[in-house]
Amino acid sequence: MHPWKHFKTITKHRLIVCKHCFQVGLYWRGLTHDLSKYSPTEFWAGAKFYQGTRSPNAAERESNGYSKAWMHHKGRNRHHYEYWTDLNLQTHTYQAVAMPTVYLVEMVMDRIAASKTYLGKAYHDGAALEYFAHAHETTLLHPETRRKLLLLLTMLRDRGEKETFRFIRENLRQNRAHFLDE
Repeated sequence: MHPWKHFKTITKHRLIVCKHCFQVGLYWRGLTHDLSKYSPTEFWAGAKFYQGTRSPNAAERESNGYSKAWMHHKGRNRHHYEYWTDLNLQTHTYQAVAMPTVYLVEMVMDRIAASKTYLGKAYHDGAALEYFAHAHETTLLHPETRRKLLLLLTMLRDRGEKETFRFIRENLRQNRAHFLDE
């Protein structure tokens, strides 16, 4: 059980996301990012399965066959693509729905912050894209969301954080909600 280490890790992650969201103009998304991680359901599982080098949800999943903390988290945080699933009335199956731009951008900031938190000094601008490429995230990820996420993560790798954040900030400021559709 590592409650203090887990608290420091999730708080560090939140502060990085908050800083990056502020840099692109998403102030409310930054301030409210991942507050559910401090709820008893998520926090105590995180403390129990804390490892410091990866999400405790992965260890909980390996131990129990599922992660109760993750199911709680993804159902309350719109920056996770898993949140964006709904019942298709024609097929009567659940399918992915395209994410609104503000949550997609918050997801990019979340992935950057997770890479920085877990990789530390080994972090580089291509880390979030590398993680995405190895995670096999396909089934619940809407094709448009995937395309836009890849566009931003590739821009981050190729042009760096400063240029990518400028691109996002300027387009959000101009209220161009569909700037990734072009």
